[in-house]
Amino acid sequence: MRPLRNLLFTLRHRWRLVLPLVLFALCPVLCDLGIGLGVRGRVHSRVAGLPEAPVALLLGTAKFHHGRPNLFYGPRIEAAAELFKAGKVRGILVSGDNGRVGYSEPEDMRDDLVAAGVPARFITLDFAGFRTLDSVVRAKEVFGQANVIVVSQRFHVERALFLAGHHGIEASGYAATDPTSRRHFVKTRVREILARAAAVLDVLIGRDPKFGGPEETVTLKAVDGSG
Repeated sequence: MRPLRNLLFTLRHRWRLVLPLVLFALCPVLCDLGIGLGVRGRVHSRVAGLPEAPVALLLGTAKFHHGRPNLFYGPRIEAAAELFKAGKVRGILVSGDNGRVGYSEPEDMRDDLVAAGVPARFITLDFAGFRTLDSVVRAKEVFGQANVIVVSQRFHVERALFLAGHHGIEASGYAATDPTSRRHFVKTRVREILARAAAVLDVLIGRDPKFGGPEETVTLKAVDGSG
């Protein structure tokens, strides 16, 4: 009996050590699943059926990645321009990173939105969208927008909608096309699982954007379609 008792004691002792590690490993996966389920039905892939909002919040990304075109960039531009032309939004707030000399996601995206047919006067730039949290919270606190359509790839939109809900922002999402490469999919999913865990942590600890700032105005196209 003693060997059996010793074995049971060893298993219980090791389980007490292993259980916290298992729970820690599962936490990001649970955050990922929880966010996806929590925003189900609010991310649209077609303009038809998408509720209107004053502003599209276009989440920034680099135009190039390691010297090559960023496969996430072009579809976001196309999606935001499509919303504006369809009359689903009357202005676009482009929020992205402008943290170093010669690099400006908002300015690059504005230039390409204009090239896609969106009038520049209806494009507003937020140069302090360093993280998704910053972009979402600043849309309300700095730019006064409490009702937006978030534009990015589906995985990113879902996380943004989760953050928006916890900051009192009424938001739906419009999903830009995802890259079709399997390599991109696997890499993106792994990174997104970790990003969602970080987003949950941000909500729990009440993290604020890196920069606040004075209120700024978003220029909107008139309801009657005039400029």
